[in-house]
Amino acid sequence: MDTLETYQKIIEDVLNEYIKIPYSNRQLETKLIIDSTATNYIVMTLGWQGEERVHGCIIHIEIIDRKIWIQRDGTEYGIANELVAAGIPKDKIVLAFHPEDVRQYTDFAIA
Repeated sequence: MDTLETYQKIIEDVLNEYIKIPYSNRQLETKLIIDSTATNYIVMTLGWQGEERVHGCIIHIEIIDRKIWIQRDGTEYGIANELVAAGIPKDKIVLAFHPEDVRQYTDFAIA
């Protein structure tokens, strides 16, 4: 398995754990959307909370130029930390939700 396939497998495995976590409000569900061709991964919440429609992105990850770009991270622990624990090096992960001038102060890749 090459590096890209390894990264894809790790991302899918980590994100599949998120969709297994049930909401206490049974009208909400979590979905994993994968576009393997464009290497985009989205975990989203949708459903109803009372009379209000809920439809939002919790996690959005892209693989761009063989690096993992975390576009959105709405998790408590940090999806980047989970990807590192699963075997992806920090220098291959970009916290894209931070401005470029701030990324240099993280332990992760700048771009």
